[in-house]
Amino acid sequence: MSNNYEFQGWLGHSPGSINGKMEWGSFEPKKWEAYDVDIKITHCSICGADCHMLRSGWGETPYPCCVGHEIVGKVVRTGHHVKHLKVGDRVGVGAQARSCLGNDCIECSVGRPHYCPENINTYGGVYPNDIGKSYGGFGDYVRTDSRFAVKIPEKLPSEYAAPLMCAGITVYSPLRKNNCGPGKTVGVIGVGGLGHFAVLFAKALKADKVIGISRKESKKKDVLALGADDYIATGDGEQNWATKHAKSMDLIVCTVSSANMPLNDYLKLLRYGGDFVQVGAPDDGDLPAVNAFTLINGGFKLSGSAIGSPKEIEEMLHLAVELDIKPWVELRPLTDANQAILDMEEGKARYRYVLVNEKHLDA
Repeated sequence: MSNNYEFQGWLGHSPGSINGKMEWGSFEPKKWEAYDVDIKITHCSICGADCHMLRSGWGETPYPCCVGHEIVGKVVRTGHHVKHLKVGDRVGVGAQARSCLGNDCIECSVGRPHYCPENINTYGGVYPNDIGKSYGGFGDYVRTDSRFAVKIPEKLPSEYAAPLMCAGITVYSPLRKNNCGPGKTVGVIGVGGLGHFAVLFAKALKADKVIGISRKESKKKDVLALGADDYIATGDGEQNWATKHAKSMDLIVCTVSSANMPLNDYLKLLRYGGDFVQVGAPDDGDLPAVNAFTLINGGFKLSGSAIGSPKEIEEMLHLAVELDIKPWVELRPLTDANQAILDMEEGKARYRYVLVNEKHLDA
């Protein structure tokens, strides 16, 4: 089957592309397979992962690379095994493009394809058997496995749906799994793209108290406006914050991706039996050393969490409509991608830039 469209996008060709030097160009998508869909992209928000990958922060990136894994668009082509999607459907694609989905896979067989050892990322991934590479959403079209594309609820605007596909699910999943809700005090470390979703979801899930935690006092107004009940400024705010707020929280979701964060002080904020979930991923994966006695004497659990399954994403999208989740987004034209990346790097986003492919809005 032929198509009358071309795969083009903003391509990073070296670590220097993070400095506003992505170049618009054509690329060859993966070879067409029976479960694939082609999607005409209308929206793609900018995730911190995009910056890490452009600079080869998580290992060497297989350049050229078109980043972007918070994608919304319309299906324009379906493989003959695709039954749940049709041409014209509005769908979202997150950080995962494929897993083995085998019945004998220890992860896929129990509904955890995002932990599959054969996971392929939405961009920067290399498929087996010379099928090709994966390219993301900073472009006109994306090709991916339909089983990792999720229909967007009719009442959910595309500019809200896009950042939910990675940032939203990255915090929603651990909140759900750790029983965020009545009776719980929840801390959110780092109130950026991920953290602002964590505050929104924790409040929507009816946690008794939600506390935003960040270095700067300047974010307090925004965090309280998002719905948080309290705010702790660890850098230029109150003194002795770890002692003052010790054993005050049941669950902490940490979105910070820094090897220099005061992790042992953060852990002291947990009550006995509490949960600390790390979702922020620093360059090279480095985190501060944890004092053994902090763990032993605290009696809490330290864990990590990665994105979510398509089933979880679908649940989250419908819940976002039901609970009226409204992320704070700023729309920018896709043509402005380089400047938007620079602004993202400088911490200017409040709290998610959504790139809009304006030529596809009415298509």
